Amino acid sequence: MIPEAVFTGATAEILIMLRTIFSIGVFALVGLFLLSLVFNILGALMGIALWALFLAIKIAIVGLVVYFVIRLVSPDTARRLRERWGTRS
Repeated sequence: MIPEAVFTGATAEILIMLRTIFSIGVFALVGLFLLSLVFNILGALMGIALWALFLAIKIAIVGLVVYFVIRLVSPDTARRLRERWGTRS
């Protein structure tokens, strides 16, 4: 790299201006790269979280249907399930 002391006047100002423009450009590109990286990772994590949420809702609905069938067919078994898994106050 050529030291700025060699250049005088307008040439030094142009070099400083170009260096500033290029450094802003480099920071902008690095920032865009980091933003895309962060949002890609967050997007994947959000997708996994939503998938797990929908899976949990499906499992809860199936469990609720099974419980209601057991409650209709065998109320005594449903009572024992409530005693075992229900809230205790």
